[in-house]
Amino acid sequence: MAAPDTERTERPGILVDLALQGGGAHGAFTWGVLDRFLEEPWLRIDGISGTSAGAMNAAVLIDGHAAGGTAGAREALERFWRRVSDAAKLSPLRRGPIDVLLGRWTLDFSPAFVTMDLMSRMFSPYFLGPLATNPLQQILADLVDFKRLARAPIKLFVTATNVHTGRARVFRNAEITPQVLLASACLPQLFQAIEIDGEPYWDGGYSGNPTITPLIRECESHDTIFIPINPMERPGTPRTAREILDRVNEVAFNAVTLKELKMIALLRQVADPGNTEGAAWAGMRIHMVRNSIMLELGYSSKLNAEWAFLRMLRDEGRRAADAFLVAHGDDLGKRSSVDLDRLLEGL
Repeated sequence: MAAPDTERTERPGILVDLALQGGGAHGAFTWGVLDRFLEEPWLRIDGISGTSAGAMNAAVLIDGHAAGGTAGAREALERFWRRVSDAAKLSPLRRGPIDVLLGRWTLDFSPAFVTMDLMSRMFSPYFLGPLATNPLQQILADLVDFKRLARAPIKLFVTATNVHTGRARVFRNAEITPQVLLASACLPQLFQAIEIDGEPYWDGGYSGNPTITPLIRECESHDTIFIPINPMERPGTPRTAREILDRVNEVAFNAVTLKELKMIALLRQVADPGNTEGAAWAGMRIHMVRNSIMLELGYSSKLNAEWAFLRMLRDEGRRAADAFLVAHGDDLGKRSSVDLDRLLEGL
């Protein structure tokens, strides 16, 4: 585990907020990024917006931080991912012998995954009735103190998609329950819609992955660090049916976030710094933790909860966070390290 940068630990604290994408087991990469960030006492988290696995990482971190500071947050994140892995030990979704031998993390050739994938195209999760439950429900109930989360100083924003309207609903600290987190991660092909206040909800990735606007409007921080999971750009043209489906999913789950970033870029150009709302948009700074590991992983590995895989993703996340701090740590509090205006090219 890398030691914190001695020079930067002595610098004045900088308030940041975090935007965490969802992505199933790939969320363990985000765990690694967060684990590395929590080693830096000068990085102070104001708020976190998360969707799906990003929402769970956020809720676990914030509750752990409220209970025991940065050490408590790091311990809580490791406990959560260990419980996820333990719960999957009896799952039939395992790598085949050849994939294990070749060191591949894909489940594409797992008979159980192929069967489940085909079944999800033919049968609704409602076909299984009450048997279609999410094992994460008990893990969240056991590990997160939702009453403590409601009054935690770090702001939490969790996005879920209203099935009836197709619109995002953003839940805040006092509204968060295990059901809200499950709704944010509810893939409609696998799970029944989660009902909250009489309304059905699906995965928040369809409407905000994650939603960034509340971070700008409701947080004091002027630095947003975006931690993506789904590659926004992927070289080459998909050829196989699986590659095409994987890329379609990535494009779909990135589309809303890209539109929101474009909107932010436009608002920054026209915002009036003379009023409070305009100052918030004009003064914001955007950063992104880059990673290349996701280019090597397909959709099926999002369902791979082997501890060795989760640990590998955590370590990759820590390395990516380390590289970000070296390259852009000095940009925090001063300037954006992402050129949002580039997103407006071609409009």
